[in-house]
Amino acid sequence: MRSTTDRIRQAVSFELIGILIVTPLFAWAFNHPTVDMGLLVVLGATAATAWNYLFNLSFDHLLNWRRGDVRKTFPLRAVHAVLFEATLLVLLLPLFAWWLEVSLVAALVMEISFAAFYMVYAFVFTWGYDILFPPQQTGRAAA
Repeated sequence: MRSTTDRIRQAVSFELIGILIVTPLFAWAFNHPTVDMGLLVVLGATAATAWNYLFNLSFDHLLNWRRGDVRKTFPLRAVHAVLFEATLLVLLLPLFAWWLEVSLVAALVMEISFAAFYMVYAFVFTWGYDILFPPQQTGRAAA
């Protein structure tokens, strides 16, 4: 399992790197001012950082409970990324529509684009993070 400090480092570094990549890219792609998109991305990243911590903690506890190990196989990494992005999409959809003054359908298209980007990014980032900072192995939890 990861320590709280390690989980915070993981979540914050994930979001900071993501903000630096996605803000100019999506401001250009969706023809919105960089400042508006940047503020939205920061708001979304703040919510996503909190969700990242809670989601990863829950996912690791589930893995540890079911398998006695938190290491992720390739298929588990894919499931992890899809579940994280799907739940985040549901949480952030109203914020996108309100902030950018667009319909829910337009916000959904934007969110799907963000989710697709972040799904790939999350997969690559967490894999790299696990290589740089391997999680501690634990035995199967007592029943």
